[in-house]
Amino acid sequence: MTQVTGPAAVDVERPEDGITPPSRLDTEELGERLLGRWADKRRQARRLAGQPELARIDGQTMAEHRERVSAQLKYLVDTGAVHYAFPERLGGEDNHGGNIAGFEELVVADPSLQIKAGVQWGLFGAAVLHLGTKEHHDKWLPAIMSLEVPGAFAMTETGHGSDVASIATTATYDPDTEEFVISTPHRAAWKDYLGNAAKDGLAAVVFAKLITRGVDHGVHAFYVPIRDAERNFLPGVGGEDDGLKGGLNGIDNGRLHFDGVRIPRTNLLDRYGHVHPDGRYTSPIASPGRRFFTMLGTLVQGRVSLDGAAVAASKVALAIAVKYATERRQFHAGSAEEEEVLLDYQRHQRRLLTRLATTYAAAFAHEELLEKFDGVFSGAHDTDGDRQDLETLAAALKPLSTWHALDTLQECREACGGAGFLAENRFTALRADLDVYATFEGDNNVLLQLVAKRLLADYAKEFRSADFGALARWVASQAADATLHRTGLRQVAQTFADSGSVRKSATYLKDEDTQRQLLTDRVSSMVRDIAADLKRASRLPQSEAAALFNSRQHELIEAARAHAELLQWEAFTRALPSIDDGDTRQIMTWVRDLFGLGLVEKNLAWYLMNGRLSAQRAKTLGDYIHRLLLRLRPFALELVDAFGYGPEHLRAPIASGAERRRQEEAAAYAGRLRASGAAPVPEKQARSGAGG
Repeated sequence: MTQVTGPAAVDVERPEDGITPPSRLDTEELGERLLGRWADKRRQARRLAGQPELARIDGQTMAEHRERVSAQLKYLVDTGAVHYAFPERLGGEDNHGGNIAGFEELVVADPSLQIKAGVQWGLFGAAVLHLGTKEHHDKWLPAIMSLEVPGAFAMTETGHGSDVASIATTATYDPDTEEFVISTPHRAAWKDYLGNAAKDGLAAVVFAKLITRGVDHGVHAFYVPIRDAERNFLPGVGGEDDGLKGGLNGIDNGRLHFDGVRIPRTNLLDRYGHVHPDGRYTSPIASPGRRFFTMLGTLVQGRVSLDGAAVAASKVALAIAVKYATERRQFHAGSAEEEEVLLDYQRHQRRLLTRLATTYAAAFAHEELLEKFDGVFSGAHDTDGDRQDLETLAAALKPLSTWHALDTLQECREACGGAGFLAENRFTALRADLDVYATFEGDNNVLLQLVAKRLLADYAKEFRSADFGALARWVASQAADATLHRTGLRQVAQTFADSGSVRKSATYLKDEDTQRQLLTDRVSSMVRDIAADLKRASRLPQSEAAALFNSRQHELIEAARAHAELLQWEAFTRALPSIDDGDTRQIMTWVRDLFGLGLVEKNLAWYLMNGRLSAQRAKTLGDYIHRLLLRLRPFALELVDAFGYGPEHLRAPIASGAERRRQEEAAAYAGRLRASGAAPVPEKQARSGAGG
């Protein structure tokens, strides 16, 4: 356990706490808890990610990086690491959760490798698997699994990103030849930002509006060959290279366009919509809207895997930064002879330990998301409600984890000073590569808007079937609630209960039920207020209803974000009882408290303006967070060691122990110099002596 010295070396426990300070953190047990249900797949993937053959090489040209990543995909095939989700009869394992758990670890080796593998098997291959039938599986999956046919996932268009329903590419059925004719009618309809499109792809799953007998049946997916064996475009297919990007330059992203490209009728991936030889369209799902969302829902694994990969990247960044912060010394704050360790400074603890707490929360929430995903795709829990819940959960968590990863990488970079800016220590490259994670597989703000709409729908549904008495009671309770908050009665009650006591305020804040109430109350209040305002939208003309909705868009997204943060806090809280070691459970409870109270502090203005916290308790909040930081400081190294990443994963010289050796060498030199009596006297001291 790390010894705390310098400005942080104070008694972090007070007699009134009634807590015996934990003596150790069981990193082995905590690490096992983090590995979760698919621990074996994660371990296998980490061993793979630690191989030098898969590590990114800084300084390569874009062409060199692309060639290396393409070769690495074959390495993954040869090691059997990419087929877990595919059918057993084709050489897979039908293990959907284990597949994602392992896949997300590849970000540790090189995010370009992770995403290019995701394009090949998680998007292109998964589209054939989930949108196609057994005939499609037998015909195309073996070559996709073996990498004999690299492919692209052609959904996004230059003119339409997240709005998939409005894409302009068409697939018009010709009954005379029993073929679909694929066309991109204008420049905005070109398929864009597609991995494997610029160089490697031989085929693509193309999303287009299916038109037959003059009827547009909405977006469907088609298997379309795009190049011959010599990598030349097939007739009617064209494309461009997206060129150098802000990150992920090991992936050959590009654009595709189609001019009357004909494919057989059987190339329609027709699990959810079938066209007969005479052009008749049939579907097991009558509603076009429900059919569309069902088809897109089968591809949710992209969001699930990005959530996990972002959490993994945050873990790596924090492991590097915390290890460095426990060795690097700067400034003589508490001693004339010895400089202080960076992590003993309160500000440094604020920078790193708060983000460490959020990373733990995101990790526990991701494990629950993965369980939900596996339940749906294994068929164990695959109702419409389960699929909707999975979609909503993925849309809620992916934005938080990807934004958090970007924030954490930047803060860790800054916390490591100039050393953090060196490419060899990985922050800058990881930050650049993960930048687009906030955009693809659904723009984060758009995803949170989807979550908000689900919250509003659930809120409306709750009262749609309620009788008059239930509604009357709810109205009465809301009136009383408004009176309590708007007149400040709750604040007065809190202040009276605390009687000015910091101890009582702190006891209130660290209580689990209190944190749950504060976080839940914010979500429910925000949704209730927005719903009340938008209730009249159904009676307005479309343009006015849209304007009304737009006027509350910011609040909608903030409500969804608050909901997602609550989900993370709840997942963390549910994980605590499973930790057997008492000391470890206590330490992790403090980490959970740091996360939960950090959310309250971040939104303190809302809690004060809406009467949820008194000024006394609000004032105590920051002080108690600082006490939590001091409590956690001795266990900082163990908390990042529990992530389970070794030197072969971190690959950062500043996390290798080199800084500690430099500091020890410098301290030994200064000690010898002082002992020799030959150390020069500081000018100020010399003047003082002369003046005496």
